Amino acid sequence: MESVQAIKQRFGIIGNDPKLNRAIEKAIQVAPTDISVLVTGESGVGKESIPKIIHQLSHRKHGKYIAVNCGAIPEGTIDSELFGHEKGAFTGATSTRSGYFEVADGGTIFLDEVGELPLTTQVRLLRVLENGEFIKVGSSKVQKTDVRIVAATNVNMFEAIKKEKFREDLYYRLSTIDINLPPLRERKEDIHLLFRKFASDFALKYKMPTVKLAEDAVNLLLKYRWNGNIRQLRNVAEQLSVLEHNRTIDAVTLQNYLPSTGSNLPAVVSKSKSESDFSSEREILYKVLFDMKSDLNDLKKLTMELMKNGSASDVQKENEHLIEKIYGDSNSDDLEETIEDLEVLAISENSESKEQNTESVEDLYHFAEEIEEEETLSLQDKELELIKKSLERHNGKRKLAAKELGISERTLYRKIKQYDL
Repeated sequence: MESVQAIKQRFGIIGNDPKLNRAIEKAIQVAPTDISVLVTGESGVGKESIPKIIHQLSHRKHGKYIAVNCGAIPEGTIDSELFGHEKGAFTGATSTRSGYFEVADGGTIFLDEVGELPLTTQVRLLRVLENGEFIKVGSSKVQKTDVRIVAATNVNMFEAIKKEKFREDLYYRLSTIDINLPPLRERKEDIHLLFRKFASDFALKYKMPTVKLAEDAVNLLLKYRWNGNIRQLRNVAEQLSVLEHNRTIDAVTLQNYLPSTGSNLPAVVSKSKSESDFSSEREILYKVLFDMKSDLNDLKKLTMELMKNGSASDVQKENEHLIEKIYGDSNSDDLEETIEDLEVLAISENSESKEQNTESVEDLYHFAEEIEEEETLSLQDKELELIKKSLERHNGKRKLAAKELGISERTLYRKIKQYDL
C-alpha cells in the first residue's frame, strides 16, 4: 500500500493539513474494495482527485474511468447519457446508443454533482447500486453491469433529503464510505504553499518571472475567506502572473484581486415550519388590529369633514358633541346615539352635502355594527371572520384571498381545514 506522501506526489496534491491527509488515507484504504464512496466538500476543494486515487489503486485500474458532471447534463437527456437508449426511443434517437454504465463495465464511474440528479434518474441509479441492473431508455430488456461508483457533491444532502430533492435510500447506499475534503480557509498552512506552486506553474506556462508575495500580502492571503477555495486561489495566482509588471506583490495590489466577501457572521438561511406558521398567524392578527385602527382614523376624519361643511351654529355645537363622543371612551350605546345625531345633521344640510353625509352615515352604521360585533369576538373569532370575508370577496379563490391576507396559500389552506370552512 502506497503512503499518503507518495500518493500526493503521484497525483499532484499540495498540502500537509491533517484533514486532507485523513481524506487521502481513507481513499487508499477503501480503494481495493468495491464499496461505494461519497466525496463531500465545498465547490473548488479538489473532490475530483479522490475518485482518481480510488480507481488507480483498485483492481479496476485497467478498466475505463468515466467522470460525469450530473449538473451539466439536461434533465431530459441524462437517463440516455447514463443508461443508453434504443433507436426510436424519442425524437432524435436515430440509432441505438450505449450509456456510460454499459461502456464503463468493469471500470469506475465518477458522478460529480450527484445531488443535481432528477428523482427519476435517482431511482434508476439505486437499482444499479443494489443489483447492477439497468434498462436502456425505450427498452424492456434488463442489462447487467459491473461498475464501481464514486460520487461527489457540494450540496447539503440532509437538507436535500428534507426538501425531498434527493432520495434518502440512495444517499445511504452511495455514502457507505464518506470522504470529506476541508475548505481552504481551514487549511491555513497550505494556502501560501499552494499559491507558490500555482505561481511557478504559470511562470513556466507564460514564460515570465515568477510572482512573489510580500509579507503583508501573505498575511492578507491567509486571512481571506476563499469561498471559491483552491479554484479561486489558482485564478488569483494566474491573474497576478499575467497582469502585474512588478513581480513582487504587496497587500494593496493583492487586495484588488480579492472580491469582498462581506461579513463572516453566519446567515439565517431557513426557518422551521413552526416558526413560519407562527409568523403567518401573527401577521393575520396584526392585519386585523391595523385595519381596526385605520377604520377609527377614517371615522375621526369623517367627523372633522362634517364639522367643516356645516353652516349653522347649532350644527357646530352638535358636531363638537359628536367629536367628544368619538374621541372619548365611548361604548356601543354612545355609538348608536352618535349615528342618530349624524342622521339629523345630514337632513339639515343642502342636497349635495345631504347625499354625501347620508353615504357617510351608512358607512358609520356599517362600521358601528362591526365594532359591536368585534367587541364580543376573541382573537380566534376575528381571524376566522377575516378569512371568511376575504374568501367571500374573492369568490372562494384561495390564492387571491391569501395574497390579500398577507399569508401563504398553504397556511390559508390549513386555516380553512382547521375552521372547517
